[in-house]
Amino acid sequence: MSQAWPTGALTPGSRVTVLRDQDWDGPWQVEFVGTIDAMGAPEPNEHAQSLGGELRYWVVFDAPQYDCNGAGPYRKAQIWGRYLRADPEPEA
Repeated sequence: MSQAWPTGALTPGSRVTVLRDQDWDGPWQVEFVGTIDAMGAPEPNEHAQSLGGELRYWVVFDAPQYDCNGAGPYRKAQIWGRYLRADPEPEA
């Protein structure tokens, strides 16, 4: 990993659902599942519209996806934390 993993952040290997925004048609065409990638630690989101303390995560998609503009297919992307829902771990 390129830097220390932030305390309280989703951990590498965590299963997540990538969500669509309630207020606009994006950022992805559909909701889908993926895995938090250990390629790089989550980074602070410094975009003007980010939430305070929001992180950006690298997520590997289970299947290739297209963004709301039709670009893609993408197999991995950096996703804002507000668009991620942690999925429960399957029971053994």
